[in-house]
Amino acid sequence: MRQGGGTADEKPWTFLTNHARVLIVITRNPQTRLRDIADTIGITERAAQTIVNDLEEAGYIARTKVGRRNHYSVDPTRPFRHPADADHRVEGLLTLFADHDDKHESFEAPAGDRAVSR
Repeated sequence: MRQGGGTADEKPWTFLTNHARVLIVITRNPQTRLRDIADTIGITERAAQTIVNDLEEAGYIARTKVGRRNHYSVDPTRPFRHPADADHRVEGLLTLFADHDDKHESFEAPAGDRAVSR
């Protein structure tokens, strides 16, 4: 079986982009390092850095320096970027995937402030 769940004769593909995967990893662990993001997803650190920069520039995450480490906060109220999905917020995606593993905390947006910081 290949990564996408198909046989060796099928093209490997997945439903989630690396941008979505990085956002999910950061939601699960806001203190995560770029190296850990890259290892979790299976991309290079340079690709992880590019994606984090994209997400920050688009307002999906905010980065704060805490000592020598970065701390990320996620804005789950941001819409999906594709025009066909722009009427949906990323909150549903984050809730679905941040909750899928017992070893990870649940994602819950605070009632008053929609930006999430763990």
